[in-house]
Amino acid sequence: MDVIITVLLATAAASGLTAVLAALLLLAERVLVNYGPCAIDINSGERGLDVIGGKPLLTTLMEEDIFIPSACGGRGTCAYCKLQILEGGGAVTPTEEPLLTPEEIADNVRISCQVKVRNDLAVLIPEELFLVKQYRGRVERIIDLTYDIKQLRISLIEPDTIEFLPGQYIQLQAPAYKGNPEPVYRAYSMSSPPSDPNAVETIIRLVPGGICTTWVFTKLAEGDEVIFSGPYGDFHLSESDAEMIWIAGGSGMAPFWSMLRYMKEHDIRRKCTYFFGAVHRPDLFLLDELHQLEAELDWFTFIPALSAEGECDDGVCETGLITEVVDRHIGDASHAEAYLCGSPGMIDAAVKVLRAKGVVEERTYYDKFA
Repeated sequence: MDVIITVLLATAAASGLTAVLAALLLLAERVLVNYGPCAIDINSGERGLDVIGGKPLLTTLMEEDIFIPSACGGRGTCAYCKLQILEGGGAVTPTEEPLLTPEEIADNVRISCQVKVRNDLAVLIPEELFLVKQYRGRVERIIDLTYDIKQLRISLIEPDTIEFLPGQYIQLQAPAYKGNPEPVYRAYSMSSPPSDPNAVETIIRLVPGGICTTWVFTKLAEGDEVIFSGPYGDFHLSESDAEMIWIAGGSGMAPFWSMLRYMKEHDIRRKCTYFFGAVHRPDLFLLDELHQLEAELDWFTFIPALSAEGECDDGVCETGLITEVVDRHIGDASHAEAYLCGSPGMIDAAVKVLRAKGVVEERTYYDKFA
């Protein structure tokens, strides 16, 4: 079947029908190819699953209430859903190779959304992931922060409380709708502090053509019930007292809005400079709230910046790419920690600036959007 699919896709590419044919072949494989019952051994016998083969390992585990991190919805781009597959995983696929180091490949690490369950498997799953739960909640409030950024507040129904570290994220389920044939999950950082355990808030930016963001912006309404899982991620405050440099853009605000309020509540007085970058004035949000906290907290400095010329003449923000603004303000930072959240391009550019300032890799923490 795999050989047939490969040949047909190659043929279809010549006539521009690849996407359509790929979808039809995927449906055909689900219907016509029966891999039968498969056994999944987890952590050398600690747990076992009996499943029907044919779906990606990531999806199969989710259906068994084992939630593996995934920021890209199973598209094989984020590399968050890495697992060690000790037996039965087959050869590493071309879609996995760019996301794995040679050491990971040698250690049987795989991208679980790209590994189809076709036979018995033996896998290793970190113990902390068994603490992740699926939640049912109700949308309590939707706020337009900008023209393309919304804040959701979701009151929890079942379970009715959640424990998490500021900086962690949830995976929100977008249900099936016209143009989206089946439910998908997308990752969004929590913007609320852990002291608010009966609800979660998140900040979502519209992605043109995005399955989940299109649903949020055009279909989701206050009062609707939603499904999400969490908490996930190891992007959170370290236990040191080192000075911190925060850099974000757009919805990358979310984890820092959670961290900052957590620090205020717990009187964590670590010197912190927060650089927030955008293009135009309408892209900025939470300015009043952040400047108010800047006035209250003598250890916190907030520096918004716009890359468009002529929009910061009133002194509210600075002009330039966020990396240029960081370069102007930060001197020797070899003693500091850096926390970054945003697009891969922004983070990679910021890391280069920070390295030149002396921030070492071991003190650089980031959350890249897939």
